[in-house]
Amino acid sequence: MKTTLYLLVACLFSACSTVEYIEIETYNPAGITFPKNVGKVLVVNNAVPQPDDVGYTYNLYGTVQDTARACADSALYDVCHSLGKSIMDVSFFDDVLLYHGGTRQDTKYLMDEKLAPEAVKELCRETGTDAIISIDRLLFRMEKNVAAFSEGFVIGGVNVEITGTIRSYLPGRGKPLATVYVQDSVFWSESADNMEQLKLYLPLPDEALRAAGQYIGTKVTPNFVPHWDSESRWFYKGERARWKEATAYALSDKWEEAALRWKYVYENSSRWKERAKAASNLALYYEMNTHLKEAYSWAAKSYDIFNSKKGEAYNYTKMQRLYVEALGKRIRSDQKLNKQFGE
Repeated sequence: MKTTLYLLVACLFSACSTVEYIEIETYNPAGITFPKNVGKVLVVNNAVPQPDDVGYTYNLYGTVQDTARACADSALYDVCHSLGKSIMDVSFFDDVLLYHGGTRQDTKYLMDEKLAPEAVKELCRETGTDAIISIDRLLFRMEKNVAAFSEGFVIGGVNVEITGTIRSYLPGRGKPLATVYVQDSVFWSESADNMEQLKLYLPLPDEALRAAGQYIGTKVTPNFVPHWDSESRWFYKGERARWKEATAYALSDKWEEAALRWKYVYENSSRWKERAKAASNLALYYEMNTHLKEAYSWAAKSYDIFNSKKGEAYNYTKMQRLYVEALGKRIRSDQKLNKQFGE
């Protein structure tokens, strides 16, 4: 839904001078809601590292090298470490611990093995934690390609694809609290005058896997803790005096003054389109001040005006409907945030 909103806004107003874009920061709940009594969390590596000769393909000048090797042991540690650090940086839980060493002794790296309830209970008892976040499977597929150009130039790329399963567990619970499926990739591309220079620019195989592990640990963090996101918004401008005053105030971050002028336009203008745009701007003002119900109400007023005058197929009507939906989603997110913070 968010992507659709951005695309529609871009298509409608890429060449239009009556709209001003801004970025706002929204605070969003974690994907997973832990019980209120969870204060300390343990991050565990329950995955088996894939063998060094699995998952790495090196194509040098069109020939696949059969000596390609890459060690995934450290990458698994990096996933756990970066995930634990990213969670701790949010200051949502009282403490986040990292369990040193893996929990599995087998070699079945392709198997997705859940932690047994007894193991969860024992790990929590041993470490004094209330819940576990476990990397239950993580696989890497890496491709390195090096090609030659004329006059000795070379170009190379490294692509690492990551797939895996991360779960949260609670002691005394027969099944996992939640399951997160991971699928992402990291890519490097460089060119150089010669092969020796290219080696300095591209990461070594083990380094690439470790960087991918650090990246994925950070990337999945929002599943477990509340987080900030940046989102695009807009407000309408106009040629009349109050519109220009409101725009100047808004661009100077004086939103109270801008809102007073937009409200005057809404209450006094005889032009329905001005009233609809002013209502939308007031919705943005209230959203920026985290008065989401008021924002929703004003966005709905704007939508109703556009819809009653031009119908659902009108582009501005579509935009306002999407904005109303976005605000509705924020209201539901706030309710979930309150629950996660025990309010």
